[in-house]
This record gives sequence, structure tokens and C-alpha cells, in this order.
Amino acid sequence: MSSFILKRSRNSSSFLFQNPSNKSATLNSSQPNNLIYSSQNHTVFHSGFSTFLLNNMKNPSSSYSTLSRRMHRNLKDMILASGFSVLSVRSPSGSNEVVVFPRGCGLFGTWAAVEPSTSDGLTVDGIVANNWAILDESESDWKSHAAAIAQSIQVIKRRLQWKKLKVRLNLLSAELNKPDLWDDPVHAGKISREHGSLMGKVKEVKAFEQELLEHIDMIKLAREENDTDLESESLQALLSMRRNSKERELEALLSGEQDPCSCYIEVQAGAGGTESMDWASMVMQMYKSWAQRRGYVVTLMDEMPGEIAGIKRATIKVDGEYAFGYAKAEVGAHRLVRISPFDSSKRRHTSFAAVAVIPMLGDGSTRVQINESDLRIERFRAGGAGGQHVNTTESAVRIVHIPTGVTATCQNERSQHQNKASAMAVLQSRLDQLEMARQAQMNAQHTQSLTEISWGNQIRTYVLHPYRMVKDLRTNYEVSDPDSVLEGDLDGFILSYLSASLDKDEDGQ
Repeated sequence: MSSFILKRSRNSSSFLFQNPSNKSATLNSSQPNNLIYSSQNHTVFHSGFSTFLLNNMKNPSSSYSTLSRRMHRNLKDMILASGFSVLSVRSPSGSNEVVVFPRGCGLFGTWAAVEPSTSDGLTVDGIVANNWAILDESESDWKSHAAAIAQSIQVIKRRLQWKKLKVRLNLLSAELNKPDLWDDPVHAGKISREHGSLMGKVKEVKAFEQELLEHIDMIKLAREENDTDLESESLQALLSMRRNSKERELEALLSGEQDPCSCYIEVQAGAGGTESMDWASMVMQMYKSWAQRRGYVVTLMDEMPGEIAGIKRATIKVDGEYAFGYAKAEVGAHRLVRISPFDSSKRRHTSFAAVAVIPMLGDGSTRVQINESDLRIERFRAGGAGGQHVNTTESAVRIVHIPTGVTATCQNERSQHQNKASAMAVLQSRLDQLEMARQAQMNAQHTQSLTEISWGNQIRTYVLHPYRMVKDLRTNYEVSDPDSVLEGDLDGFILSYLSASLDKDEDGQ
């Protein structure tokens, strides 16, 4: 592979590469649909990819200016604007290379295998290995910022199960290249969606890595040239990346297949009569408030009121991105300790409510086909506590799936057709969840399911008397303000659990 020296032409739309063996070749950005680089040894683009070996070092003997880091960045911007992908990497020989290839050409394997680096060979793993001290964000120390960002990148990769992700992506790429793939459009669509999702995750991490290394290069260049403005600009960019990296760590918590889905949240009262029914109603209100705080749309799907107060059971639909990914942390039994408002002797009572979370997989991803002959549809009049809101027509619908005994009820819509459609959606999700649980049991994997609503099975305890506290028994995360939790402030508990469960999975690998 030849070495080239870069010169920007008088026409700002092109760059000139000088090759000692054949003088020069031009990369022209003014023709984005016919972008071609050619030299004595290479004619590239639209037929594969090329690796340009660019001389980054100063060369006073050359009549052309060499590639500075600033020009390197300009070149990359020009190539991206022309519809191509570009990645700067460190070659095995120690030279700086720029890999350029048309977008969508299917060269992921080559692109993902290379490791981005700075012009002097520093990689993200190398930054972590250097053990640079991580200081407070207020300190103007670029090494501190870079070390914090590099650690976050490693955390993100662990949470995404980076090696397994790339293996899976290569398998999906091979599947997409099969000529008979679209003979089965449903299967092809599923493969294509999964490939696109995984590819998006890899691109985001790679781009974040590359951005970090480019800012480090720019800081080094600024110090060589005593450019205080460039150094300040790059340092500020690193600080912004450091703050943004924490958000990316949280996003990486939600990397499961169903995590982006909307979901149903079901709450069921445990043994204890009116006291537990009232507690179940409080738990359901807590989730409604939590969902609304996050901007999700909440719809009541089914509710069975208690005889005196509260609810025996209720189901809400939570529509929004990553609703299931967050809400799955709430599955299990929730325990309340308080002075009962229903006890004339003012004694302390313990109540339980169980929570189940079911993803809405969507029409293209449902796992169970429902036959009409397997359904028993019952119609009845909708009603509420005390006989309120009673319809004069039988608009409420209960659907029973005979082979499994799974039921779904909806009575909140005005027409029987709307109630039936809503009940069918709930039934489909419940059957899908059962199928997921069956497959998970076969593979000795865990799935989301309700546990026994009793002592020894609770995931969280809410204490209102004799002291005030909410504690998650899985992570030991606790707060001393139960009122805020019951008003929907659940994110601390959810993120703590998701982080702990992922870290546990990583330790077991």
C-alpha cells in the first residue's frame, strides 16, 4: 500500500493525494454520485472499500502540505457528506489509516473488527490501562475527562454484551445475504429489524469512541501549535462527552429484545381482605403517576373493584418507548406496613400486592397464533362499585382462551367491538408471555412472572409506621420519603435494580 500526502486544491470541493510513484490522484467531492479515487494501484468506490494510508507526519521536503489532524477532520466531514462511511484506525504497521466505503455495502465485518485509535496509537482500552486519575468535572484536566469517558465506554460494551452482539450481527448479516430470504416475508422482516437494531447500537458506540479519540488528537495538536482556542474548545467537548456518557450508560441498561416495547402492568391484591385491596389500589396509582411523569400514555384496560375499598385486580396499558424495559424491574410482591385506616383499634397491619409486567410485542413479533375456535367470548354489563356507571347494554367483554384457561376482560370502552379488540390485545400479550416463559424454562433462563404473594417473596417493603422508609430487598436501595415513592418517584429503584442485575449477569459470564 502506498503512502500519500494530502493537499487541499484551490477548488475547495476536492482534495489532492500525492503518490511518490505516480505524482497525484484526486478525491472529488463535487460529484457525490460518482465519487472515485484512483491511482496506479487502486480504483475504488461502489465496488468495495479502500484503505488510504495517509502520512500524518510533517514532511518539509514535500512540495505539498501534509495531512494535519485538522485537515483529517475536514476530510472525514467531506466524505461523510458525500454519502460514504469513514473510520480512522491504527494499522498494524503503526501508520494512521482511513477506511472509506459506500454506506450499505455490507462491509460490517471489516469495519467492526478494527479498533479506533489516535494518531499516535492510543485506544480506549489503552486509556483505561493507563489508570489516569479521574478528577471532579470542574477540573480542567483532559486526561481525567478522557479516562472517565473510556470507562463509560467499557461499561456500555459490557452491558451490551459486546462480543456476543458482534457475533450475532455477523450471523444476521449472513442471513440477510441469502437469496431466498424474502421467500418468507415475516421471517425476513424479523431478521431485518433485529439486524438494524443491533447495527444501530454498534454504530453509536463506535462513533462515540471515535469522537473521544479525535478530541484527544485535537488537544495534542493544539498544544503543539500553541492554539489555546482549539485546546479550550476540545476540552469543553470532552467535558460534554463525559456528562453525556452517563446517559449512554443508562441507555445500555435497556438492551433486551423486548425492552423498547410498551407494556401492560397488572396489580393483584394479596390475602388480607379490604386492607390488601386498598394497598393494591395505592400500588396501581403509584404506577400511573410514574408512567405519566415519564411522559407515557396510560390507559385503564381492566379493573375489578373491592367490595368496600380498593381493587382486587387491575390492568393498565403503558404506551411509550422503553416502557417495558423500565417497568420490568417492578415484577414481584410489594409489602406495606402501616396503621390500618380500616381497623377501629388502630393496629399495625401488613399487606401484600403482586405486580406483573407484560410487553406489548406488536403484530409482527407475536409468538402465539390464536384460533377463533379456541376462544369463549362472554358479554356482560359494565359496572363499578356501588352500581355506578352501569351500562344498559352488554358492552363489556371477557375472552377465555380454552386451551390455557387464560382470560382477559375489558369494560372501559363505549362499544362492545372496542372492548373486544382491547381484550384480545391483552389476551395476545398474556399468551405471548406464557410462551416466552415456557421457552425460558426449557432453556433454564429466567423470565418475568408473578411470585407467591406472601412473606419471604417480596421485592420491596414500604413502611409507614413506626418509622418511614421504602427499601428494595434485592439491591438494598432505600429512601426515607415513602410519600414521594407512592407519588411515582420510582426511577431510583428501577435504575438501581437494572444496574445490579446486569452487573450480576456480567460476573456470571
